[in-house]
Amino acid sequence: MSVRPRTRQTPTPAPAPPATGAGSRPWPHALPPPLRGVLAGALLLLNTLLWCGALFALALLRLLLPGSAVRRVLDPWLNRVASAWIAGNSAWMRWTQPTAWDVAGVEALAPRAWYLVVCNHQSWVDIFALQHVLNRRIPLLKFFLKRELIWVPVMGLAWWALDFPFMRRHSEAALRRHPEKRQQDLDATRRACAKFALVPTSVMNFVEGTRFTPAKHARQADGLRHLLRPKAGGLAMAIEVLGERFDALLDMTIVYPGGVPTFWQFLCGRVPRIVVRAERRTLPAGLHGDPAGDEAARRRQVQQWLSALWAAKDAQIEALLAEAQAAGEAPARTP
Repeated sequence: MSVRPRTRQTPTPAPAPPATGAGSRPWPHALPPPLRGVLAGALLLLNTLLWCGALFALALLRLLLPGSAVRRVLDPWLNRVASAWIAGNSAWMRWTQPTAWDVAGVEALAPRAWYLVVCNHQSWVDIFALQHVLNRRIPLLKFFLKRELIWVPVMGLAWWALDFPFMRRHSEAALRRHPEKRQQDLDATRRACAKFALVPTSVMNFVEGTRFTPAKHARQADGLRHLLRPKAGGLAMAIEVLGERFDALLDMTIVYPGGVPTFWQFLCGRVPRIVVRAERRTLPAGLHGDPAGDEAARRRQVQQWLSALWAAKDAQIEALLAEAQAAGEAPARTP
């Protein structure tokens, strides 16, 4: 199954922080990077504690008053609180980080639509980049998360309150010994996606299943230079449950021309430029399938389509890195 070639778009830089005078910059930009990182981390913590109180209160109310009617009322308010938290993060990012944002493809997105979102995954910074670029342009991103992340202090409870799907990651060997464990994840995905049908939602899936590293990349041999092999499991289930509801697939690509940063490097402002490309795609009608049909065949069809999409994304990343290198930027670290 082929994927349409990407059309070239004019990058739209993210809004610059307000200047305090001719040629001036916010004073945190002049701090030594470690001090800037401490300041940014403190602002992130304060912003998180500020909004989590309201989030937990609404989640408790929803727990005490179950039912779809209550959920239809409370879920939009929970999402508004999360969007306010993201807006607060964007504020401290603009104030403390000298990072240049090179963004294209987000101009015509709709905040009241349903989106299935996929993206390459390299760093924890990816999540903040996606939220910064897409906040209030589309409904709140709901990520598929590893089950272990529910124990992250404060944030694990926040993700639970926002109905993020928590997935158990089993090895292929474990699934062969206990095939019933595969069904557990499928059932969890079905339950989460059924809730997403009540209000406009963006279902986000890092389909590689883990962050890209050279070591992980070396263990696969499929022709991809900058990506790991995509996995269709969670995506196929989301399409099965919400396929008719999704207005589009939002195909996101993130590139760090100066090299993939750690989260601490990001807080310290050591990320010169972040490139983000978004492309709205129509989901092929045949992927929805018949829920009573052959699940294995449907998953193979989704995998074939996703593999073609990932090959096109790999070529796009190669082109973006080549442009950055030609412009004199340090190339991203690639195998």
